[in-house]
Amino acid sequence: MPLPPHLNRKFLQLLAFRVQLVLAYQIMAVVVGWHIYQLTRDPLALGLVGLAEVVPYFASALFAGYAIDHYSRRLFGVMSALILFCIALTLVAVSRGWLQGDAAMWIYGATAVTGFARAFIAPSYGALFALVLPRSQYAKAAGLGSSMIQFGMVAGPAAGGLLVGFSGTTTAYAVAMLLCLGAAAALFMLKVDEPPSADSAPVFRSIGEGLRFVYGNQVLFGAQCLDMFAVLFGGAVALLPVFVQEVFHYGPEGLGILRAAPAIGAVITGLYLARNPIDLHAGRWLLGAVAGFGICIIIFALSSSFWFAAFMLLLAGICDGISVVLRATIFQLVTPDHMRGRVSAINGIFIGSSNELGAFESGVAARLLGLVPSVVFGGLMTLGVVGVTARFAPKLRKLELSQLH
Repeated sequence: MPLPPHLNRKFLQLLAFRVQLVLAYQIMAVVVGWHIYQLTRDPLALGLVGLAEVVPYFASALFAGYAIDHYSRRLFGVMSALILFCIALTLVAVSRGWLQGDAAMWIYGATAVTGFARAFIAPSYGALFALVLPRSQYAKAAGLGSSMIQFGMVAGPAAGGLLVGFSGTTTAYAVAMLLCLGAAAALFMLKVDEPPSADSAPVFRSIGEGLRFVYGNQVLFGAQCLDMFAVLFGGAVALLPVFVQEVFHYGPEGLGILRAAPAIGAVITGLYLARNPIDLHAGRWLLGAVAGFGICIIIFALSSSFWFAAFMLLLAGICDGISVVLRATIFQLVTPDHMRGRVSAINGIFIGSSNELGAFESGVAARLLGLVPSVVFGGLMTLGVVGVTARFAPKLRKLELSQLH
């Protein structure tokens, strides 16, 4: 009988790689924002940081998926960790004044390389996930992995802020360096038998094969579209600073509580599903979770009580946690081994685009409709997306995970 994921040494090594990189990336993201604003005092400079990272990420993601499918999954993961280590080292040098020239331009350049390195992380993790676990453990491992990654996404920004506040930017960047080095070591020491490299088809033909597979698989494509449009329309995170100040009349601590609430809900859900994975009626659970997310966002927008609003965001995080775990499980069960890198890269583009565009959509809708109506509209659109997906993706609606084992 296979060991459960929390006792599987190889899976724990792989998870250590992913979580340490999440922590390092989140620390660097928070500290870079603080650092660049201290240098420029220009809010636009903060937007340019995001643009500097997103463009290289999108430009390289599909090629990263191709490379991972055709060459070593493990070594590309190690490479991405070492590149992030070098980026953190560069930021230490900028912080200490060791580099000549415009410090802001050095930061933008380092951020652009971060986007390139990030393109390899999720595909490497997704491809190795299937090599260190039996299929019967995918659902439990997806729950545990999702919970730990969400923990990193909460702890990383908090750690970055505290490190800057108490020790300065140099120390914060140095901690990120150590985490990147730890991630590289964890994956380098992972002993796994990788399958032979796939036939070296032309790059664009191979990428096209991955795109056709995702588009032609109703279950996988439906799940990815459901997530993308739900986040695109239903995400209220970008508007939380406005809610805190204009609706609830709280200070920065209120923003921290509201930002943490959905992540806490997702962590709790991931830990529960790691021990009690969903199998029966998985498609209905997925659709119901996204619908629940939309309802929670609507109620949050209409609330005038800070703590009730925080509770609704906690429930939204629980619904999102169910969705994340189920989508990760579906991805692992549906995707052929020789295409995991490409499909994971495509999935990353879906998720990345929805987060970036969702923040933009929230801002535009708030300008046109007003704060509360815009978030209510987004929640209603999320419910509409669930209805359309249920109608046009019946295989996803009727999905039982046992069908995929």
